[in-house]
Amino acid sequence: MDVAAPYSSRTVEEVFRDFKARRAGLLKALTTDVNLFFQQCDPEKENLCLYGFPSEQWKVNLPAEEVPPELPEPALGINFARDGMQEKDWLALVAVHSDAWLLAVAFYFGARFQFDKNDRKHLFNMINELPTIFEIVTGSAKKVKEKSTNLNHGSNKPKSNSKRGSDSQGKYANVMQAREDYEDGTEDEEDDDEHGETLCGACGENYASDEFWICCDVCEKWFHGKCVKITPARAEHIKQYKCPSCSNKRARP
Repeated sequence: MDVAAPYSSRTVEEVFRDFKARRAGLLKALTTDVNLFFQQCDPEKENLCLYGFPSEQWKVNLPAEEVPPELPEPALGINFARDGMQEKDWLALVAVHSDAWLLAVAFYFGARFQFDKNDRKHLFNMINELPTIFEIVTGSAKKVKEKSTNLNHGSNKPKSNSKRGSDSQGKYANVMQAREDYEDGTEDEEDDDEHGETLCGACGENYASDEFWICCDVCEKWFHGKCVKITPARAEHIKQYKCPSCSNKRARP
């Protein structure tokens, strides 16, 4: 349901960029904007779909009226199941259907622009390097084994049920080290190796030493500061950080 001019010929790289942008929009809906997404999927409304756009935005809307549609359509009626199952299971269901839709759109373009066997293989290989939306939403994406390790080398975030003061102190030290490294660029290659496969819980992209990250004290997922709108300066004053998803969790009627 894209409102756009007719598509001109595209390269494999351009189709992949389109895939990543739509994926980013869907990830926002299912992670950082999950509370708003939940509210918009009213079971009392008609069949609703979740769309991701090349602008990295998302929208819950009715399906396209034209038959056949200009692009493959996402799963229909996602709102009907919202109150009939656990929220995490419903989000996982929407996520896996969103993955299927992204692939359908990408390979629709592949067929439309007459990609050959090698082009299709190249496109799939690039897509396959990214974790799926389902993997990110359910927390099953490949992560570094010791994901809760502080950015400060050799310093570990407490995992036991210790007093909150200890947790906060560890978090503060973590944030301070992250800020220093972020500002002066002193993180070395060893740190890149240690965290290189850590994935942002919002966008799904890999860890990079030149970016500020923050860890949720509840789910222990790592996030780019920019993805959750947290700056190093602001993080200094946060005793216990909760990511948007954990902050929005509450009992649903």
